[in-house]
Amino acid sequence: MSKVNSPFPRLKLTVTGVFGECYHGYKIGDELILEDFTHPPEFFCLGLAHALFPVIYALSFGAKFGFRDNQRSLLVTCPDGGKLEFKAEIFDKNGKVEMLPKDAHFKGPQPKKMIIEVVKAKGKCTFGYKVGDKWETQGLKCIPGFCGAAFHAAFPAFFALNFGAEFFFMNSPSSIDTVTCPDGGNIVFKVTRIKEDKKK
Repeated sequence: MSKVNSPFPRLKLTVTGVFGECYHGYKIGDELILEDFTHPPEFFCLGLAHALFPVIYALSFGAKFGFRDNQRSLLVTCPDGGKLEFKAEIFDKNGKVEMLPKDAHFKGPQPKKMIIEVVKAKGKCTFGYKVGDKWETQGLKCIPGFCGAAFHAAFPAFFALNFGAEFFFMNSPSSIDTVTCPDGGNIVFKVTRIKEDKKK
C-alpha cells in the first residue's frame, strides 16, 4: 500500500510498562510510529487499537491533558489484562514530539457538558431515534438507556471534545456531525461541546 496523503499528524507510541506476557513481544522503550490516527503499523494489535483510538483521535484534533507533564500526551493500557502500558504522543509539523508543559493551574477533572443529537435518519432504528432527538451528558458519563452501539461510535467524539479538541473541518469546531450508527448507518448524530459560562 502506498503512503496516504493525510491531513492529520503522525503519532508515536512508546512502551512504558510491561506487566505480563504479550505475544507481540513488546519491551519497555519500544517505539511504534503511526502515520496518522487512521493508519496503525503493520501487525498492530487490534485490542490495543480499540483502547487507543479515542486517545490518538483526541490528540490529532488538539486535545490537552492538563494533568500530564506533557499535556499533549497520554498513557494507554492494554485492554487484555493490562499487560502493557503505552505513552501516546503526537508529532508537530517539523517532525518533533509536541511538548506542552503541565498546566500549573490544573484543579482536577473539569468535565464538559455535551449534547448528542440526531441529524439524519433513514431506515429502521430499533431504539426509534428520529431527527431532532437530543441527549445531554457531562464528561465521559454514559447516557442512561442510550443505545450502546451508538454510544460506542460516539465515544471518541465525546472523549476528544471533553479534552478540548477542535474539529477544524466543521463550521463549528466544537462539534462534529458525522457520528454514524454502525447498524446500516441508519442514524447520524452530531456531538457538540456546550460553551461554558466563564462568569460562574
